[in-house]
Amino acid sequence: MWIVLSLFAAFIYGLYDTSKKAALRGNAVLPVLLLNTIFCSLILLIPLLLSGNGGGSILEGTPFLVARGGWHEHKYILLKSFIVLSSWISGYFAYKNLPLSIVGPVNATRPVMVLLGAMIVFGERLNLYQWTGALLAILSFYLLSRTSRKEGIDFRHDRWMVLLILSAVMGAVSGLYDRYLMAPPESGGVGLDKMMVLCWYNIYQVGIMLIVLLAMWYPTRKKTTPFQWRWSTLLISIFLVAGDFLYMYALSFPDSKVSVVSMVKRSSVIVSFTFAALVFKEKNLRDKALDLLLVLLGMVFLYLGSR
Repeated sequence: MWIVLSLFAAFIYGLYDTSKKAALRGNAVLPVLLLNTIFCSLILLIPLLLSGNGGGSILEGTPFLVARGGWHEHKYILLKSFIVLSSWISGYFAYKNLPLSIVGPVNATRPVMVLLGAMIVFGERLNLYQWTGALLAILSFYLLSRTSRKEGIDFRHDRWMVLLILSAVMGAVSGLYDRYLMAPPESGGVGLDKMMVLCWYNIYQVGIMLIVLLAMWYPTRKKTTPFQWRWSTLLISIFLVAGDFLYMYALSFPDSKVSVVSMVKRSSVIVSFTFAALVFKEKNLRDKALDLLLVLLGMVFLYLGSR
């Protein structure tokens, strides 16, 4: 069941990445990100309010019921908000300034980072299949760096690439932290409810993002890229909430593996790459398709090794 949920999440995350690129092209990054956090929080306020105090709620017995907790639980969720937002801020700037056909494959290497992290943190061991998948992902990253030079993008010196890699690393940290948050205490986790994490980390991000906007963008807004409202900004939030719900639901199963769920999640690159070709008309797609194929092949090996 958790594999099926991961596949649906991957498709929706692909639509999320595409909407993000459409909203950020020639637009101010931080206001788009603030609106994203606001819209996500407004959507998630519905199950939060309907859950009441837990007892007798109309959501009782459904996967949408939001559990209650005190500071002990919320301190972990607040930390997740900072981790996710650090990944988003760096990633949003990368999405705005880099081709989607480059961003997608780079982000698709996150399962390798998660796998290595899971090996270190959770004691998961890599077998031959998993090592093969990891090496294929590294090879694809190297080939993609060569392909990107045709568009004047140097992986080692381009600041947007540095931000993209930082975003990928923090995203991998977030994936490992999710597993820790939702794993039962007897397995070494915190045992938090998935809907509680999903609702509150988005709500906390609104406050954090508002401070960031007022400190970094508002004082210089007349000298930088102006903000433009686009409906794709709203779509970002809708697809993100839906994808996060399915992703966290998959992780909440006791037999789920964070390395596999993260790998399947990154197959969303197929959707975003398709839109990069058909909608955004990006360049050098044949070379990038080969790089992407290696990434996907690497994920197949990761899956085979995690069965």
